[in-house]
Amino acid sequence: MSKQPIRIGTRGSKLALWQAYYVAERLKEAGYPSEIITIETKGDKVLDVSIAKIGSKGVFTEEIEEQLQQGLIDIAVHSAKDMQSQLPVGFELIAFTEREQVEDVILSHKTDIDIHDSSKPLVLGTSSARRVATLRHFYPHVKTVEIRGNLQTRIRKMEEGQCDALLLAYAGVYRMGYDERIVSKLPLDQFIPAVGQGSVAVEASFLLDPAIRQIIRDHVNDPASENRLLAERSFLRRLEGGCSIPAFALAYHIAGALVIEGGLISLDGQERIVRRLEGTPAEAEALGLQLAENILSLGGDRILKEIKAHQASGE
Repeated sequence: MSKQPIRIGTRGSKLALWQAYYVAERLKEAGYPSEIITIETKGDKVLDVSIAKIGSKGVFTEEIEEQLQQGLIDIAVHSAKDMQSQLPVGFELIAFTEREQVEDVILSHKTDIDIHDSSKPLVLGTSSARRVATLRHFYPHVKTVEIRGNLQTRIRKMEEGQCDALLLAYAGVYRMGYDERIVSKLPLDQFIPAVGQGSVAVEASFLLDPAIRQIIRDHVNDPASENRLLAERSFLRRLEGGCSIPAFALAYHIAGALVIEGGLISLDGQERIVRRLEGTPAEAEALGLQLAENILSLGGDRILKEIKAHQASGE
């Protein structure tokens, strides 16, 4: 193929652009030029309503997928954790970048933040149903407030006094250079991350030139991270989960095996179901599916129904 620039679609936030330029750099190193095209999504425009109330499916991707479908861009770059579990017909994820550390962190301009100290009032800002429910389970004394927007906007809102600290993914904080403000990393046995947290996903339409698809596979995709993400996304797909469902899963490699640990937590934090499975990397998607079936059979199906009924009521 002639080396026409590969057109990369992305949201316009600083973190989204970091991700797009990261992919562009991988392509540049391999000798392929690219062009970055920014696209505003529904999730970027509506900041005064929770994601659950907007509708979690495609809130950060729908407008970008329209441009993929029309051939105005070749690929789209997203945070893997923002991708709905079931993509619309005609689209697929063709690559996952090497994964960053997956932990959730507490970030603050204050130095005396201690999530364990129940004697001192603490308000954490987060837009994640998973994080809110997990706090209610392990740290019920902590209050939360809905804080949305890009990382810089969230930090400004925190400094204005809307909350004492922010609960965020380490990867985004680190990539934006705010890691010196991290007060603490949260333990993975409590805060199992969102599916895909820490990785960047490349989306394409089925119409993408096969030559471009192969270039992305060869120079952007990290096979070890891909196995982990395939397992986690298979788990979430069976739960029919999106950003507003407090499900979580983390797959990792140990001595040649692929392990996945994940589960579901009720919105009030009272019930938390977690299980762990082990298999081979080739069984990634089957492992994720089996984990989901286990969680559903242990009461997860009832918790999911309660969550969806709550969201449908608009409470």
